[in-house]
Amino acid sequence: MQVPAPFEYERATSVEHAIGLLDRLGDTARLVAGGHSLLPMMKLRLANFDHLVDINDLHDELGSVVVEPDRVRIGALTRHRELLESAALTAAFPIFADAERVIADPVVRNRGTIGGSLCQADPAEDLSAVCTALGATCVLRGLDGERELTMQEFHRGPYETACGPAEMLVEVRIPLRPHGSSAYAKVERRAGDWAVASAGAAVWLEGPAESGNAVIADVRVGLAAVGPYPVGLPEVAEALRGQPPSDELYVRAGAIAARSCRPAADQRGSVEYKRHLAGELTRRTLRRAVERITGDS
Repeated sequence: MQVPAPFEYERATSVEHAIGLLDRLGDTARLVAGGHSLLPMMKLRLANFDHLVDINDLHDELGSVVVEPDRVRIGALTRHRELLESAALTAAFPIFADAERVIADPVVRNRGTIGGSLCQADPAEDLSAVCTALGATCVLRGLDGERELTMQEFHRGPYETACGPAEMLVEVRIPLRPHGSSAYAKVERRAGDWAVASAGAAVWLEGPAESGNAVIADVRVGLAAVGPYPVGLPEVAEALRGQPPSDELYVRAGAIAARSCRPAADQRGSVEYKRHLAGELTRRTLRRAVERITGDS
């Protein structure tokens, strides 16, 4: 039977209390909410910590989705189930509902949080690709106040983030822009598994979409499971801006995604197969996002 090494348990009563505990206990402590990634790693002795700080009591403070005129704010303790069930979030960014339907199983979605997902920094993590595609920023709070980082700044490598030893992720902020939509697609070996490859896309159009004369004002693509960290593709935006949406354009974006990612061969597939998936999923999500804007879906 696999069991973790002995550890001390603390229960935080506020964000400030949690940060104070992290400061006092140092790098031997970790925050835990859902625990679906952290605890299995501790059971396998892949991660060992002297202290776990339980932050589940902070859900009232950090567990919300707030839609403002120019942005959406998601508390770090918002659970996967809450993201899936938020009609306001789905209306603003349907990519979240796409992703949440293929994340793990109901048990995990009932307890796991967006903050835990992003802080795990797993290269195959779904919400990291979603937030990369949407241009989200991560708000970290520490003893000296808050700082806001882009997804590229927050994720430093596999299972490594920019979060300091006495800091915690408290919020994810996503800018709201008109005439846009988004989509997510994933290939997995079985339902709820980690991705073999996945892609998220967000598109904004300019001009009358209903007349078919709109052009792409901006586009963002995020890939997961095809590199050491979630991959953003600014080259796709450069190639597609100012162009009318078309299958030819989506194929061009897919080719950019396939050659720009850095997959590794493993039991889930070869490098060539994963590159093919990156290109195909990029093409599909771009088309789906545009269809959601134009009403063709």
